[in-house]
This record gives sequence, structure tokens and C-alpha cells, in this order.
Amino acid sequence: MISMALRFAPALVPLLLAGCGEPQDRNASYGSTTPRYERAPEDGNLLAGNVTPVRVGELGPNFSACNSIGEVRERAVDGAIQVRAAPFEPAGQTGRLPSGSTFFICSRSLDQRWLGVVYDRSGQASRACGVSAPVPARRDYEGPCDSGWVPSAQVRLVAPVDSSTGEMSQNIGELK
Repeated sequence: MISMALRFAPALVPLLLAGCGEPQDRNASYGSTTPRYERAPEDGNLLAGNVTPVRVGELGPNFSACNSIGEVRERAVDGAIQVRAAPFEPAGQTGRLPSGSTFFICSRSLDQRWLGVVYDRSGQASRACGVSAPVPARRDYEGPCDSGWVPSAQVRLVAPVDSSTGEMSQNIGELK
């Protein structure tokens, strides 16, 4: 057994001596020539200026451009929800919808946390917005009404839109 330990001793000596060098700074960049990125104080949030248009016609030409109607939940903070230019918190605010407002729900974000909505200036779902009838292809909303993104957790679905009449299905309510 001792003879086996002596056989491996020459291989262990360099290994033991390698641990006796100068201590290394673990935060130093080893071989990287790329300098660390420091954001200038005036840059702010890079996402704040982004705009993501609301898309209509997501389900194809046989359905309404926007298929559901929603309203602001009563539990919304301050009784209103902020409408954003893109589906994330740092995006700029484009409007507010008070409690009881209704709107068309036209699309969703990939993570399902945001809804793309269309509403008239009075904060209601209106036939004048032009999204209750089918459209031939998917496209960004460019109609006469306002549009934007609201958090899905603060929205209550009210009714689907009947593509043949452009009104809420099952006579749940009327479009103004």
C-alpha cells in the first residue's frame, strides 16, 4: 500500500504546488476585452419609449376584428386602470379607464398578462370603433377610437361579440 502511494507522489507534488500561488481576485474579468456597460443616468428605462400597436383580426376573417368586450374590475386601484402604449409596466401611459368602462378586447400579450383593447374617448365599447365586424386580415388597429394595453388581472370579461350583428352575444348588453 505504501509502494502505491510512493508511485503517485511525483504526480501529486505539482498539483499541491499549484495551490500555493498568489490569491486571485474572483471579480476580475479573465480574458474579456469588452468593457463593462455603464448606463448613463439620463438613459432612464430603455423600454419606456416603446409602442406596440394593438392587433385586430387575430382569429381570422370569419370572426369579429375584436372578439370580446371587457370592463374595468371594481377592485382596480383608484377605481381606474392605466392604458399603456405597450404590454409591460415601464411603457408610457396613453390613457386611463375608470371603473365601469367597457372596451373591446382585441389581442393578448404572449404571457397573457396584458390585453390589447380598443375604446372610444368616453371610455366605452362603441360600434363607431369599427372592430365589431370581421376584417380580411390581421393588422394593427388604426381606427377612430383609442387603443392600448391594460393588465388582464384588472379586467372582467363581459361578453363575446357576435360577428354577424356586431353586438354583444346573447343580448347581455348593447353597443352604444
